[in-house]
Amino acid sequence: MKGYQITQFGIANLAASEMDKPQLGVRDVLVRLRTTSLNYRDLMMIDGTYNPKLKLPLVPFSDGAGEVVDIGAEVTRWKIGDRVCPTFMQGWVDGELDYAKFKTTLGGDLDGCLREFGSFHEDGLVRIPDALSYEEAACLPCAGVTAWNSLMVSGGLKQGETVLLQGTGGVSMLALQFANLAGARTIVISSSNEKLARAKAIGADEIINYHEHEDWDSFVLDLTNKQGVDHVVEIGGAGTLARSMRAARIGGHIAVIGVVAGKGEISHVPIFMKALRVIGVFVGSSEMFENMNAAIDRSGIRPVIDRTFGFNEVQEALRFMRSGEHFGKIVVSI
Repeated sequence: MKGYQITQFGIANLAASEMDKPQLGVRDVLVRLRTTSLNYRDLMMIDGTYNPKLKLPLVPFSDGAGEVVDIGAEVTRWKIGDRVCPTFMQGWVDGELDYAKFKTTLGGDLDGCLREFGSFHEDGLVRIPDALSYEEAACLPCAGVTAWNSLMVSGGLKQGETVLLQGTGGVSMLALQFANLAGARTIVISSSNEKLARAKAIGADEIINYHEHEDWDSFVLDLTNKQGVDHVVEIGGAGTLARSMRAARIGGHIAVIGVVAGKGEISHVPIFMKALRVIGVFVGSSEMFENMNAAIDRSGIRPVIDRTFGFNEVQEALRFMRSGEHFGKIVVSI
């Protein structure tokens, strides 16, 4: 089979090669992977900035979708022909995250999905919602589950609450759709008026260009009668967290999920002065994935895809992600 491996860090060093097809254990499932999608973590992994001591070679990309083509002798959950997605954290089926589960991530601890076939434990797969294509399904394992966990699980989002979303990437646009589904009020910030207009068309209630309004946190407070928002999905990390804390209400919830804005100075004072719940979200469990998929089945939500690249265009796809020009998800067809 063909696949990609990180043998040296850097996009230019990533190339497809012939690989052995994975072997099946008695409870393993062989999946013909049809599509994969990109996450910022994948770019950092390939650059060597996520983990400079990463054990190589490694098949990158944590997200994938495909169909079952073979099963181990003791597999009971799946049959040949089932459409499935591997879960990001193969060992996190339910319950709280712990170290053992934490060390089972695809495209990091374990080989990922940028290959024609993958072998996964039967508990490390979930059913693809019937209405979704393989391209759309591949957007869900990281971005979808992260958005769902941030709002519905960690946040306990309720109808009528207000959600602040940063940027217009895959997590933020799925979070926007989940917030709309819950009946929340949404505020989206971005540096692009074109992207903000597209977010508005998807259902954003308020939009803010943070290049035109560098004090976007003050703008958010104005939009909420100085009360602040109930929830923030914090994509930027240290570079934006201080403003997010100012934009949140007393007792508000901030789900910290990314680092795309780089470094910055952070004071812990607003956390206790405003009794904020600042919670790290590292994707989520299979149980969360299945609950999210049930909501997608009921609601008809479809992930937003910017571009789909061919299997021989992986370097171009990664450079497109690095440019920050995408709206929603970037997909690679295998």
